[in-house]
Amino acid sequence: MEAGADEAIEEVGESSSPPRGIGIACGGGIAQSDIKNEIFARLVENGIEEAVSNPHFKDQLDAHFSRLPPSYLVDVSIDRAEDVVLHQKILAEAEDPEKRPAFHVRFMKLEDSNFDVRKTTEDTEDGTNVADALSPRHDVTYVPIHEITFSTIDKPKLLSQLSALLSDIGLNIREAHVFSTTDGYSLDVFVVDGWHEEDTDGLHKELEAAIARNEGSWSGSSHSSAAEKILAVQPKVGEWEIDKRLLKMEEKIASGSCGDLYRGSYLGEDVAIKVLRSEHLNETVGAEFAQEVMILREVQHRNVVRFIGACMKPPHFCIVTEYLSGGNLYDFLHKHHNTLELPVLLKLALDICRGMDYLHRNNIVHRDLKTANLLMDNNHVVKVADFGVARFQNQGGDMTAETGTYRWMAPEVINHQPYDHKADIFSFAIVLWELATSKIPYDTMTPLQAALGVRQGMRPEPPEHAHPGLLDLMQRCWETAPPKRPSFSQIIVELEELLKQVQETGETSKQETDASDKLEK
Repeated sequence: MEAGADEAIEEVGESSSPPRGIGIACGGGIAQSDIKNEIFARLVENGIEEAVSNPHFKDQLDAHFSRLPPSYLVDVSIDRAEDVVLHQKILAEAEDPEKRPAFHVRFMKLEDSNFDVRKTTEDTEDGTNVADALSPRHDVTYVPIHEITFSTIDKPKLLSQLSALLSDIGLNIREAHVFSTTDGYSLDVFVVDGWHEEDTDGLHKELEAAIARNEGSWSGSSHSSAAEKILAVQPKVGEWEIDKRLLKMEEKIASGSCGDLYRGSYLGEDVAIKVLRSEHLNETVGAEFAQEVMILREVQHRNVVRFIGACMKPPHFCIVTEYLSGGNLYDFLHKHHNTLELPVLLKLALDICRGMDYLHRNNIVHRDLKTANLLMDNNHVVKVADFGVARFQNQGGDMTAETGTYRWMAPEVINHQPYDHKADIFSFAIVLWELATSKIPYDTMTPLQAALGVRQGMRPEPPEHAHPGLLDLMQRCWETAPPKRPSFSQIIVELEELLKQVQETGETSKQETDASDKLEK
């Protein structure tokens, strides 16, 4: 139940696609102050009213740049300096709670949907060359491309919420430029297709309607309604309610988006205590908290974190589980820089699969399987943890895609399509890749870049020197089509057979011994 170690990575506001205009010049040594001055000069030259008539505009422009990360300055094109004025206005509008999320829609261009610049003479079906492909055609179809800019209060999972909003009205995200201000606002620019005409009025109205349908999720619900969500499950908790007076809290060991994790003790046992922060309590958080308690009280397995109890009485809400001294696999791999030989890797993978197979057999889809949510006890047994976004598969209705962590997320979840337990299999494939490489998935990309790549078929680079059987399993688990992915029960059989083969060879390298020693420590 340790807070996700990668959570901070997922929520950092940063440009999620290549710079659109001045990145090369900036990289060549142009000072940020020079870029700001050039943008200001271009606005004056173009006769932008604010730049010409407002004597304080230069100071306001500097303040605007100071609110945003350095990557924003790299991302803005001097040739489109007016974008900065637009962004200032949208951010100012977002300060009014009644106008959140503030947004702006504009048409960008028409794109020929038939021409593919990647085709050559050799790979065009009819043998024509690129020059012929560029010749006038009567069957040409043009796709309108639009840009939608949002601003609202920055919060966890905002990107997922915005991308779900766009997907729900049939838009496909081509690019996303994502920033967070120093005072807690977001500035998110999406380049999309999927709207059938150049005119933006209809698209603007469609967005307004979609936002209105989800009105409560933008400004956050009241503490009282959130508490009601939690209290609604209290009769079902019964014997799991803990006596807060007997719960001793010690040091804080992690922080998440809406809660903190402490080490402590309860009735003489070492425990982990997940405490909900009152200032982040809203209806969504309340529902997730209640759902996590409902699931934890139903599960009991060697490879699932053990639930001890919960405090469901306002204003103090917390979940208490066993304390796992080995920490999470994310830290073990990426912060402590451990590498694993095949026998150790297979042992850890089997623990994960057995825990996940148990959950799936009980109709529970985890929906956020990643190394940060996999904990080790002092016997080096891996246990699945953190059920804040898990769901019972038979709850009714399609599960929505507003959950999970981008680097581990299945394409059907990214695409906001209905999905089932096979989404966890895809996430496991990424975890398996991590175990084999000790690298962070898509480490040269931002989370949203990774998500856009996955939806287009991108996968992590297959690890060098991986066992052929392990590599084959990994690639089947991250198949785009969910039915092609094996189940956890099938994966267990394959991994057990592979481990048996490895153990029968009786070969243990020094590197393998070192990895085992690290687990023992």
